[in-house]
Amino acid sequence: MESLGNKTFAFPTFLLTGFPGLESAHAWISIPFCCLYAFAILGNSMILFVIITQQSLHEPMYYFLSMLSATDLSLTVTTMPTTLTVLWFNAREISLERCLIQLFFLHGFVGMESGVLTAMAFDRYVAICNPLRYNTILTNSRIIQLVIIVTIRIVLIMITILGLLKRLSFCKANILSHSYCYHPDIIKLACSDTRFNSIAGLIGLLLTTGIDTPSIVVSYILIIRSVLSIASPEERHKAFSTCVSHIGAVAIFYIPFTSLSLVHRYGHSAPKVLHSMMANIYLILPPVLNPIIYSVKTKQIRKAILSLLTKT
Repeated sequence: MESLGNKTFAFPTFLLTGFPGLESAHAWISIPFCCLYAFAILGNSMILFVIITQQSLHEPMYYFLSMLSATDLSLTVTTMPTTLTVLWFNAREISLERCLIQLFFLHGFVGMESGVLTAMAFDRYVAICNPLRYNTILTNSRIIQLVIIVTIRIVLIMITILGLLKRLSFCKANILSHSYCYHPDIIKLACSDTRFNSIAGLIGLLLTTGIDTPSIVVSYILIIRSVLSIASPEERHKAFSTCVSHIGAVAIFYIPFTSLSLVHRYGHSAPKVLHSMMANIYLILPPVLNPIIYSVKTKQIRKAILSLLTKT
């Protein structure tokens, strides 16, 4: 419902934003984005395919990698339609219902990726610090339990956040800052009291990255301590080399995530095009680079992909 007298809208239509000031170049900008989206979809699909079809890759480490690829693939599919329609057709309108659905999956898959990266850090910790018990600790049932816990955590958080968002009224300018729906962006447009929304968002952040980031750091502190106790330099190098891919995945996820959060909070004077660029990099970089990192740095994945390509 809407009231024209006080311009308060319960179910508003928002306007997505591409790259402010570069609207005339949107068609050209869409070309690299199409390439990146295609690469992300093909790369993660190939990782998933080789892990599913290759019996030798049915191990905990590769189960977690398949979850990471599935999450990256889902995240790409979530943001690709609105981004490309804005760049191709300048189709900027999106209803509140569609916006909330996209927001649920976008933030949900970001939270899932954070949880999967934490599970992968635990996997590396067990593999290096307690290798003799690796298969008894990371059983299939325990892996399923981890996935269920991560999924339930993010679903409960997102249901709470969406429930609070639906209570808001909007009477300000309805122009969003990005080509997709982003929780802090929507809150800024509300004319209702958003204190509970901000608190829920902060609690959600603490329950995801606030738990996951320290867990990853602690895991690597224990890994480094264990590896440094190894006498042989060759064995140290071998142990550290098994963590390189995961460290790269953590870096390309958390660095853009932290940068975007800082820009949103403190970069009000920064050009709007910078906000848009960072927001898109934050979501497209991990899905594009993760398949490359794991294909190059993980011998078993590389061999499986090469075997698949030579057969075809």
